[in-house]
Amino acid sequence: MKIKLSDCLRPLMLGALFLGTAANAAVQSIDKVVAIVDNDVVMQSQLDQRVHEVQQTIAKRGGGLPPAGVLDQQVLERLIVENLQLQIGERSGIRITDEELNQAVGTIAQRNNMSIDQFRAALARDGLSYEDARDQIRREMVISRVRQRRVAERIQVSEQEVKNFLASDLGKMQLSEELHLTNILIPTPESANSEAIQSAYRQAMDVYQQLKQGADFGQMAIAKSGSDNALEGGDMGWRKPAQLPPPFDRELSAMAVGDITQPARTPGGFIILKVLEKRGGGTQVRDEVHVRHILIKPSEIRSEAETKRLAEKLYDRIEAGEDFAELAKSFSEDPGSALNGGDLNWVDPNALVPEFRQVMADTPQGQLSKPFKSPYGWHVLEVLGRRATDSTTQAREQQAMTVLRNRKYDEELQTWLRQIRDEAYVEIKLPGADQAAQ
Repeated sequence: MKIKLSDCLRPLMLGALFLGTAANAAVQSIDKVVAIVDNDVVMQSQLDQRVHEVQQTIAKRGGGLPPAGVLDQQVLERLIVENLQLQIGERSGIRITDEELNQAVGTIAQRNNMSIDQFRAALARDGLSYEDARDQIRREMVISRVRQRRVAERIQVSEQEVKNFLASDLGKMQLSEELHLTNILIPTPESANSEAIQSAYRQAMDVYQQLKQGADFGQMAIAKSGSDNALEGGDMGWRKPAQLPPPFDRELSAMAVGDITQPARTPGGFIILKVLEKRGGGTQVRDEVHVRHILIKPSEIRSEAETKRLAEKLYDRIEAGEDFAELAKSFSEDPGSALNGGDLNWVDPNALVPEFRQVMADTPQGQLSKPFKSPYGWHVLEVLGRRATDSTTQAREQQAMTVLRNRKYDEELQTWLRQIRDEAYVEIKLPGADQAAQ
């Protein structure tokens, strides 16, 4: 428990040696436990900070805030489930290095078209500290790795499943548009009786009626949803209809932007979906480059400078008319292409490291690049051709794999989160909240 006290006694007069002035003591509020979660606790300061962050997010979206008590309980439940996952991460030895964290923070800043200093300033304007943001990012990275180990690694999709999916009606829908969806989930217990199911259904229908009468979907999700994305307004991101369980897989394709589904029963409870946007479809074309290269690596017996000089000599010999393929067979240290005269065949530029990709893009067809460095060593490359390839078939297979994995992952994740929550000892001490202990 963290206790912060200011000076307890401050005499108003230096000479008042025998007159107590305790009435003027300034005592700061004491942090307190709002939930006991297995071997850890959630503190009031953590709850207050996260509630503030959620309020900032909702304000940016322009949505209205639910009642304070409702928001506090939703945020506290999120913190409890996060805490359980962090404890699993701690027991599993999952650690995020400072280098990994710095890279993640830099990526977030870059996605928002900001430098790190601008990112700091933006957080400060929202009343959030850079240090707290880093800590939250670290927590999310740990949770992501825990989920990868406990959930994602258990999901397997076979080639036959992919073929069956693509041959099905749902698979054929794969090339159709994508949908940006939000959801509200009214959960039911894992072994719910008919009374509990009917109660959840009545709650879902009440939410549905309020939505039809104009209630804000995001605000209702924050206040009512039991889904893992409730505090994000139920935002599910972009999904293919085929990624969703029946009856939504077919129903959503025919829906217009802004439409809301009626509550439908799923393994986790009753769910309502709203279509925010639609996009996509059509043939997919991929740019490919036919390239060959010679790779020279520095080693214990060859310094970086010597490696560069050797690459430059090979470049000069090719420019003087020697055969590229023969020099690649004799000198290249890329085991995958040396025996083929350095030929990488037709490659997708996106599959290559940035340094190689950039030089390849800047080199005209039929021309030789000057020696350049990548993480693998020093290269000389020659662009033999460029083409645009219809990659629809390969893209459909990859999309099918992703759809099937996402479908299994979503279902497995919600089941796993309910399982760790049900199996944990949780005692809630937040005033006004239901007391729970297991």
